Amino acid sequence: MTIDYSKILEDMVSAAREAGALTLDHFQRFRDIEIGIKGPGDFVSEADKQSERLIRDRLLSRYPWGLTGEEFAPVEGTDSEHRWLVDPIDGTTNFIYGQHYTITISLRRGNVTVCGLVYNPVSDEMFTAISGEGAYLNGTRLKVSSSTDVALMCIGTGLPTPNLSLYPGAYARLDEIRAPIGAVRIVGSAANSCAYVACGRLTGYYEETGFVDTAAGILLVQEAGGIVTDWWGRGPEVFEKTGTLIVANPATHAYLLEHLRSASPKNA
Repeated sequence: MTIDYSKILEDMVSAAREAGALTLDHFQRFRDIEIGIKGPGDFVSEADKQSERLIRDRLLSRYPWGLTGEEFAPVEGTDSEHRWLVDPIDGTTNFIYGQHYTITISLRRGNVTVCGLVYNPVSDEMFTAISGEGAYLNGTRLKVSSSTDVALMCIGTGLPTPNLSLYPGAYARLDEIRAPIGAVRIVGSAANSCAYVACGRLTGYYEETGFVDTAAGILLVQEAGGIVTDWWGRGPEVFEKTGTLIVANPATHAYLLEHLRSASPKNA
């Protein structure tokens, strides 16, 4: 059966924009948001839940497939081949402090991400991709940075909290990569960090993070000519499970692969 993923992506974009309007209403009152605690450094607000409910309602009413989100139990759908992945607010800590966040939706067919989006409602930037058809920002085609100069590399990451398995080596890894490069940036959203690699605002990004957060961003980077592996150069059969992710232009990928290998125990 031939499926028109471009039409499905249009419906994804529509749902993301609706969720963006809903979350922006909360965002503009960020000082008053009621926050619950899911765990150390892991906040959840009512906006997360409302956003996911809206996206679930919009997508499942048209495409009653399986869905995995961040806030509620997974849904098993009528089509075992397709599954939605939804992060209704990626960068929740950013969100509750009035900083940029994203909404990310991807569609998997078997073990392949066939289309995805990362939407930043604050800047109204909609990053989209369909497998084999390129990556776009508000309709303009994207390409990763062509820079090869180590001194000009701008690399994104995050600093994990102690509940994550790779926390003990986080600062050693940061120290290993930071000295010769141009800059390190913490964007605060894994999805937005991947989108920034796809459009050249970062030359690379590495972190231990969840696949629901990054599935769409990974597709963006791949469709924009970037390279995606785990920290030891392994493919999706590993990084989709472990979350030890490098997304980068070719030169930055080679740099990160060399330096993360030497600073990290191979525990995956």
